[in-house]
Amino acid sequence: MRTKLYFFCFTALIFFVMSCSQPADRVVKSSDGVEISYTVQGKGTPALVFVHGWSCDKTYWREQVPEFSKKYKVVTIDLGGHGKSGLNRDNFTIESFGDDIVNVVNDLKLENVILIGHSMGGMVIIDAATKLPGKVEALIGIDTYEQLVDTTNAPEMLEQLMGPFYADFENSTRAFVKSMFPATADSVLVETIASDMSSAPKEVAMQSFTSMFDYGTTKIEGKLKMLDIPIRAVSTDFWPTDVEGNRKYAKSFDVKIMKGYGHFLMLENPEMFNRLLGETVDEIIANK
Repeated sequence: MRTKLYFFCFTALIFFVMSCSQPADRVVKSSDGVEISYTVQGKGTPALVFVHGWSCDKTYWREQVPEFSKKYKVVTIDLGGHGKSGLNRDNFTIESFGDDIVNVVNDLKLENVILIGHSMGGMVIIDAATKLPGKVEALIGIDTYEQLVDTTNAPEMLEQLMGPFYADFENSTRAFVKSMFPATADSVLVETIASDMSSAPKEVAMQSFTSMFDYGTTKIEGKLKMLDIPIRAVSTDFWPTDVEGNRKYAKSFDVKIMKGYGHFLMLENPEMFNRLLGETVDEIIANK
């Protein structure tokens, strides 16, 4: 009887500790009234605000939150139409996602922030930074700033890219996701991400895709001119990063490369990624 009691108490204690260690979801309304879900864990300045990519959500930072919340206040966000956030938005655009970040930062009354964005999130944090003057210390793009400004895209290219997604969103997204991993990637992780992203709301995904193309070709250069903060990146060698080209638009640009990994490097090798991201954050703070 006593053994069973000890076991029950021990199990309850473990459950309690695990529950306390998980950040609770909070909600704030964005500029258009859409409810935005976010989490906060840890203390410390600057706050690190993590922003997910296209058709992902805040759980994609699950390997970073426990590590970085030891030293910093860590915020993760579900952009509108993603994860636990609301779907009641007329058009899901980079600008509306930027507003989502602004409202979370203001809800938390954060004054010193480093914005960290993966993939599409790299554009979103640029937009958000222009709307948070004096509050954003730096931007860190995660496998997204290969070319800060790409002038080679044309409207007909967008039509070619989007056609298969309109015709068969689930299978086209699965194929698209799998193409962003090297052959050596963990097949279970690849399948998990492909299944998750291909189940995203199609309307949200397609509107976001269109907005990414428009923002990247017509707006991002002007937005970058509004910013005078460090812009860094942690990327892979899956696609080459044009460092010198990027410095035409952001003189402070620099990148740390993870060789041999794909687009979801923060999940493919969390230990290496966390080390490189931590070094990047430390360098930004040291050079402040």
